Amino acid sequence: MKSSDRAIDGVLVEQYQSGSVKAIPLLVRRWHKRFCEKAFYIVKDADEAKDIAQDCWRTIIDKLETLKDPKSFGGWAMRIVHTKSIDAIRNKQKEWKKKEQFKKEIGRLDEPYTERTKLKQELDKAIKQLPIEQQHVITLFYLNEYSLKEIAQLLNIKIGTVKSRLFHAREKLKTILKLITYENT
Repeated sequence: MKSSDRAIDGVLVEQYQSGSVKAIPLLVRRWHKRFCEKAFYIVKDADEAKDIAQDCWRTIIDKLETLKDPKSFGGWAMRIVHTKSIDAIRNKQKEWKKKEQFKKEIGRLDEPYTERTKLKQELDKAIKQLPIEQQHVITLFYLNEYSLKEIAQLLNIKIGTVKSRLFHAREKLKTILKLITYENT
């Protein structure tokens, strides 16, 4: 970039910092196309690049008062465009991962209904009928595979209390599952 261009940007930024809002449209005319090009270079989507450039202007206008060297506007603004473009790519990747996870979950729901599926549902229903303390212990022990000592540390209780809750939870589950089995026959 030519030093004369940097000087023009510096004057426009100084004008804005002095209270002249007329400087913003001039900066936009000088830089908007470059912002779009930079964003497009990174995200490879014209519409998204325009959105990113627009969003960058909001940030730039909000922070322009804090720019210490007005002549450095170009580099400063382009870093903002670069950062927001990279953020857009990261957000796309996160969305893609969420969609993939959702597809996997839907795939599990599409699994054929089997006797094992029925048993899992009954067990889940039975666990939810237990007191909350027992639900925690059962879940941590059997589903998350924590040791008794680890459960005691996580819940901030004694190992004896963990053992007691686990014993009582198993006994209640036996009773609940017998009732469910009896009701289904």
